[in-house]
Amino acid sequence: MFNAPAVSVLVAASIPLLYLLQGWLPGGGHGFAFRPASLVSGGWWPGLLTAMFLHANWAHAAMNAVSALAFGPPVARLMPGVRGAAGFLLLYIACGVVAALGYGLVHLGSDAPLGGASGAVFGLMGAAIRLLGRRNGRLRPLTDRRVLTTSAALMLVNAGAGLIGFAPGMEGATIAWEAHAFGYLFGLLAIGPWVRLWGSTAQPFDSSADLRDPRV
Repeated sequence: MFNAPAVSVLVAASIPLLYLLQGWLPGGGHGFAFRPASLVSGGWWPGLLTAMFLHANWAHAAMNAVSALAFGPPVARLMPGVRGAAGFLLLYIACGVVAALGYGLVHLGSDAPLGGASGAVFGLMGAAIRLLGRRNGRLRPLTDRRVLTTSAALMLVNAGAGLIGFAPGMEGATIAWEAHAFGYLFGLLAIGPWVRLWGSTAQPFDSSADLRDPRV
């Protein structure tokens, strides 16, 4: 984490900062949340984007910030430089929008507000899983056993937490586990073409298995 690319640190830091600013908005910013019914009624469609910048409380914001700092850096390293940083930000935002849209389609007609960066963070998680156990910066295939088994385990835990209603800082609130799943799936699938569009053409960084100083 001490060598994390600046863009991934900024994304993680933006979550608690935006929650702090959220308190100054009218109604605590809840008017910017996403409501699935808006897909039918034509209401606040920008909520698909703005919802990911809102959080229920400090625990919710902190949990997403820590998760973004855990899974963001390996993904950001795939897209170096200023251009790569822009690509990373677009991926993060796209994961959040797809997560909200997927949740809205599942709960079409519901007027319950949705907010939080969890869908976007799960998207970074899905992208990072494609690097599981790799030191050379090359993505694992979608059919790779480790990718499939890890993804299945994570989604089972995600669905279980959502259906049981257990998550730190979310007591009494509905957990949008479907949004997490849509965000994760998008990140898992999109990271390949995303790296081809926004990544470096240089040879990926490779670290030696021997971490000792070289002999002179």
